[in-house]
Amino acid sequence: MKIDIWSDLVCPYCYLGKRRLETALAQFAHRDQVELVWHSFELDPYAPAVSDEGTSEMLSRKYGIPLQQARASQRALEQQAAAVGLEFHLETTRTGNTFDAHRLIHLARSHGRQDELKDRLFAATFTEGRPIGDHEMLVELALEAGVPEADARRVLSSDEYADDVRADEADAVEVGVDGVPFFLIDRRFMIPGAQTPETVLAILERAWRKAQTVEP
Repeated sequence: MKIDIWSDLVCPYCYLGKRRLETALAQFAHRDQVELVWHSFELDPYAPAVSDEGTSEMLSRKYGIPLQQARASQRALEQQAAAVGLEFHLETTRTGNTFDAHRLIHLARSHGRQDELKDRLFAATFTEGRPIGDHEMLVELALEAGVPEADARRVLSSDEYADDVRADEADAVEVGVDGVPFFLIDRRFMIPGAQTPETVLAILERAWRKAQTVEP
């Protein structure tokens, strides 16, 4: 079973969705036969590399809602994250351009460390408040996730994997992804958004049963 996942690294619901998927997979009897593939998706392709704008201010501006409403929404999301063992500090989260981070995710896949780097980048963003577009930070986190430093520096100093990021985004359009996170099981079962572990597990089991059905 293959699960293709589109997400962005400045999307807190994507981190929440990742952990809920992991919770569901821990209860799935066939976990050892599941392959996860992470795909690029940019919520704001025109964002500056590093932004000092807080996420509450960004939400208030983007959606035209009062700042206090945005902050209340952030606190509610922090509570949802805590329920699955994640520590969010959304008031100190820094937005920024994620294109280069996505390129490193592709590099990490070539080393078999894609999931590890994805998790490390999410934690750096939403728990530690680190800037996602800073190259030195990206190199440091890639190394922590098991990606060779020299490879990370080579990619960031070139346009390597840029076409892969764009191909992911083109595929998202083809599939019909209009928001993230978005999970696609065996290219036929869709899970939009950060659904509960119970919902995800039910869909995993349905997809597995369908895959075992032999067409006459």
